[in-house]
Amino acid sequence: MHGLEGIRTIVTGGGAGIGRAVVDHFLAEGARVAALDVETAGLDDPVVAIRCDVSDDPAVRDAVAAAAEAMGGIDVVVNNAGIGTAGDISANSDEEWLRLYDVNVVGMARVSRAALPHLRRSESPCVINMSSIVAIAGLPERAAYSATKGAVQALTMAMAADHAAEGIRVNCVNPSTVATPWVQRLIDTAEDPEATRSSLQNRQATGRLIAPEEVAAAVAFLARPGSPGLTGVSLNVDGGMYAVRPKR
Repeated sequence: MHGLEGIRTIVTGGGAGIGRAVVDHFLAEGARVAALDVETAGLDDPVVAIRCDVSDDPAVRDAVAAAAEAMGGIDVVVNNAGIGTAGDISANSDEEWLRLYDVNVVGMARVSRAALPHLRRSESPCVINMSSIVAIAGLPERAAYSATKGAVQALTMAMAADHAAEGIRVNCVNPSTVATPWVQRLIDTAEDPEATRSSLQNRQATGRLIAPEEVAAAVAFLARPGSPGLTGVSLNVDGGMYAVRPKR
């Protein structure tokens, strides 16, 4: 398998959590990386740090153009930026539903659309969308978030079909519960933080939370030019949550 040496990559939401792990992993494999995020503190050279809100189309177009200029083009887009919310269908207002779709789904379309001309000029073009295991498995108190991630998976398949003839591969990654700052906030604000952590760990067959670096490694696998046969793939990084029923 070829590595990522010289691969010019955009990572949205690259300032923290899974996105930051992807940035660090790609840099370690020799890629050139532009991180787009609403907060870029701590993103230092050699990262090209660009402030960008993926719900703002003009800002997205400017950020993608700046990234392409800084790196001399774009080979890989990692659509990682996203927001979450908790609750069943009665818990969130219309405004909250629309805000989640605007960032989690339309935001990916905006970034991919802006990057498409650059991808068409690349010798190793690839788009990787960050979905979630909740796209295919029902988890409690995640109605709105799950709906957006199901849409991400459908969008991934449609994009893969649209651009296969151009040689642009499109895949998605489905993490389960990852040890990110967002998940830590959920645990810290729970009525019983230790019980909440234990519950999150035990619903995964491995009995632990997924590390952001594990998700980053899966993204890198899909992005490598040595994976030309991988398109329209949904790669679960879920500690066996979806398919494995361990003996307890």
